[in-house]
Amino acid sequence: MQISVVIPTYNRFDFAQRAIKSVLEQSEKVDEIIVVDDGSTDKTKNLQNQENITYVYQPNSGVSSARNHGIKKAKYEWIAFLDSDDTWDKDKIKHQKSLHVKNPTLLASFCDEMWIRDEKIINPKNHQKKEEPTFLNSLRLCKIGASSFLSHKSLFEKVGLFDEDLVACEDYDLWLRILKLYPIKYLDLKLVNKYAGHENQLSFTTSFIDIFRIKALKKHLLSPYEKEVKEEILYKASILEKGALKHNNQTLQRYLKELYETLKK
Repeated sequence: MQISVVIPTYNRFDFAQRAIKSVLEQSEKVDEIIVVDDGSTDKTKNLQNQENITYVYQPNSGVSSARNHGIKKAKYEWIAFLDSDDTWDKDKIKHQKSLHVKNPTLLASFCDEMWIRDEKIINPKNHQKKEEPTFLNSLRLCKIGASSFLSHKSLFEKVGLFDEDLVACEDYDLWLRILKLYPIKYLDLKLVNKYAGHENQLSFTTSFIDIFRIKALKKHLLSPYEKEVKEEILYKASILEKGALKHNNQTLQRYLKELYETLKK
């Protein structure tokens, strides 16, 4: 079972070095580390001089494009992702490899995460706790962290890559497309470290993030889950509507009006 690790990064040289170190220190070694530099203007280009990695540069195009570039570049059949501001527990790959060896038909898995702020562990809220994902129980929120995900490369050939038109929630979108057709096994171990509170974390800088979840959900309106998907879209739209009225966001109000009209058809 040979694994390529894809690390997308943008202006996070120090974080990227920390992420790479956590991969190199795995108790079960990976076969390839690909760092995709998404147009950084800091010292990230210096990573190309590091022997243990394949460094790829691209003009700034977003995290989806960077991950897709890494997938296409990967030499091996299994792909693991690691965001450059996260790190892995030293036994992360060991445990996930073992899971797939025991379940040879399984094409994808993920594990739990540990959140850290100011060097202290943060206890997750109830809605953030992980569980075995299905298409239906994943409609509300993204249940899978990209840095915990491991899959066979053939999965991307079957369901497609990350949607580069989505500014956010591109992972939520991909997990739904996979879960509609294939299981993703949950490994109940905290093997990924996520560090909260630093600058330019996408989840903290993207306004009205449910817009992007709705765009992902609309792809499934003509599916066996149409009823549940439509209900979830309306739920998310109701939340957005409150925000649009509160902030007098007329652009968002027009978007929601068009959305409601589309759903009536």
